[in-house]
Formats: sequence, structure tokens, C-alpha cells
Amino acid sequence: MNAVPDDEARARIAARLEELDAEDALGREGQGVVTLDQQSVGRLSRMDALQSQAMAKAGQARRDAERRRLAQALERLDDGEYGYCDTCGEEIAPKRLALDPTATRCVECAAG
Repeated sequence: MNAVPDDEARARIAARLEELDAEDALGREGQGVVTLDQQSVGRLSRMDALQSQAMAKAGQARRDAERRRLAQALERLDDGEYGYCDTCGEEIAPKRLALDPTATRCVECAAG
């Protein structure tokens, strides 16, 4: 039996999904189209705006990847495989899962 109760793991995953949704809302503005009007935005300001846009898009990509890992963790919960190492089959330490509910390998297998 897994040392991490399913309801506790689901609550952690749901909380992280909510955090990602909040971060998405903050990041949407930064991903908008950068205006081409050189009169209102100088060349350096435009470069800064393009860099900010690229950073916002990269942040969104990271959030999307984490959202996919969280969905996979929910699938493992549904299948009864959550909390067990994909490599060796041993139980993943509850503290590791508390830090990262998407962990799929125990510390030994992840290090090696």
C-alpha cells in the first residue's frame, strides 16, 4: 500500500493546478503581440518587449509541461500506480512526493 494517501496526493495536485492557472492569467499579457510602431516604442524598448514576450512564452511552455505531468500523476492515482518507481517498482519516499507530486522515480533511480 502506498504511504501517501490518494486524497492527499489529489489535493496537492489540484492545488498546483490552481497555481498554474493563476500564473497563466498573469503571463497572458506578456505574450501579446509586440507593437511595430517605432514612434511609440524605441528600438531598445522594442527589443526589451520582444525579450519579455519570449520569456512569457517560455514560462507558458514550462507551465503546460508541468500541467501534463500533473495529469499523468492523476492517471497513475486512478490506476493505483502512484507513488511507485517506474524503474525499480519500489515505493517513492513520501517526502519526495510532497515536494514533487509528479515524481515517477525514487531517489536512487533518479540519481543513477
